[in-house]
Amino acid sequence: MPKVLIADDLSPRAAEIFRERGIEVDVETGLKEDEIVARIGAYDGLAVRSATKVTARVIAAAADLKVIGRAGIGVDNIDVPAATQRGIVVMNTPFGNSITTAEHAIAMMMALAREIPAANASTQAGKWEKNRFMGVELTGKTLGLIGAGNIGSIVASRAQGLKMRVVSFDPFLSPERAKDLGVEKVELDELYARADFITLHVPLTDATRNLIDRKAIAKMRPGVRIVNCARGGIVAEDDLAAALDSGQVAGAALDVFTVEPAKQNALFGRDNVVCTPHLGAATVEAQEKVALQVAEQMADYLLTGAVTNALNMPSVTAEEAPRLRPYMALAELLGSFAGQLTETGLKGVTVEFEGHVATLNTRPLMAAALTGLLRPLLDSVNMISAPGIARDRDIKVTEVKREEPSDYETLIRMTVESERMKRSVAGTLFGGARPRIVEIKGIPIEAEIGPHMLYLTNRDRPGVIGDLGRALGDAGVNIATFHLGRAQQGGDAIALLQVDQAVSKALLESLQALPNVMQAKALEF
Repeated sequence: MPKVLIADDLSPRAAEIFRERGIEVDVETGLKEDEIVARIGAYDGLAVRSATKVTARVIAAAADLKVIGRAGIGVDNIDVPAATQRGIVVMNTPFGNSITTAEHAIAMMMALAREIPAANASTQAGKWEKNRFMGVELTGKTLGLIGAGNIGSIVASRAQGLKMRVVSFDPFLSPERAKDLGVEKVELDELYARADFITLHVPLTDATRNLIDRKAIAKMRPGVRIVNCARGGIVAEDDLAAALDSGQVAGAALDVFTVEPAKQNALFGRDNVVCTPHLGAATVEAQEKVALQVAEQMADYLLTGAVTNALNMPSVTAEEAPRLRPYMALAELLGSFAGQLTETGLKGVTVEFEGHVATLNTRPLMAAALTGLLRPLLDSVNMISAPGIARDRDIKVTEVKREEPSDYETLIRMTVESERMKRSVAGTLFGGARPRIVEIKGIPIEAEIGPHMLYLTNRDRPGVIGDLGRALGDAGVNIATFHLGRAQQGGDAIALLQVDQAVSKALLESLQALPNVMQAKALEF
């Protein structure tokens, strides 16, 4: 039975969902890092919000951890690279609090426009300063939307309901999507020059850190108002404070800060700044949604292998998982076969899917193939880390799909290009689930794969099989299966043998020395 630790305050319904699905769950909140390190080794899953810091040290202690679920969007508190290296899936719930966060951005913008927080404080202090607070209307103003994803698109819709004009900068926003949203797609400098209000809806990355700095603010129209309900660190707070002092920025509304909890900040204590303590997702509805979603997602993965909203692995639905499982085994086997035969640096790999397999979700199959390929060459490679490792090493990865079958109803072929040669291996499924190799280097051959295999390339000459059999017999190695193939009579040939025990280095050297043998390689699966 899988076991999950809920380490932050989630709706009680989350624990109920785990138990209803047959998963043991412990709820222990407020744990310090040392306490989590001491406990985490007993768990298959870890569910958190933003309070618990899932550090590299925590992950290193998590011997059996398979999935980390973040009830919310941001994963700043999770060391995703460390989890990826260990093969731990990191999930979030990107849609559960989208409406709540978007509504908060709109609320902050309206509060900023009408100076509501300062007017409220003044009125409750008995001052009745009616002439002091002169706000601005939103109707007819231009909203500059930086980021038009889930939350940004909802903000755009709400702003249009307030009769605002919306311009948006988002590198991933297509013209068609912009048209559907009713926004004008512009470059960033144009947005700065035109917007009366700017709202931020992007993650904190190297590209967005300090995006709103003094240089960006200088390009904005005087009197602009800035709203940030995305992530602290996107706005350079000292630069914004200076712009507020100079009047270049008329006001700012911030729900997030570079350092949180924000007990001190250069922006505090100003009437033209509205601040809230990271409340973007803080509604009853949103917290219920994200808690239920993260529990369902984690349970699905632990029980069926389904992957939803993962940051470091392709998505696989619960319906797809059982259908993909044998193909993933085949893809990894083909990758392992090619990887064990690769002796020089990899330059590129092409994976072709033909027939029925080409109609399936092939992204997990690509990850499995790369895992098999890289594992013989590198330590600690898994399905989650393999695609990133291939990118980091400039290995060109190509995927080809052909839904029309050729010789087999379903086929996967992997072609690997190294510094010295190019080699291909292809396989299919027999009986719906049993992987079988059907082609090596373009030579037809049908072979089941066992734990210990021996692969030879040779010239097609009489006596090679006899020499091979004698050498194995003299070494006391029993042959389980023996498969042969050749390009043409008298040309290049291959032999693929399953043997009952591992092949020693001395035996390989003796096989390599046989007449007409060009390569002898022991393979382990």
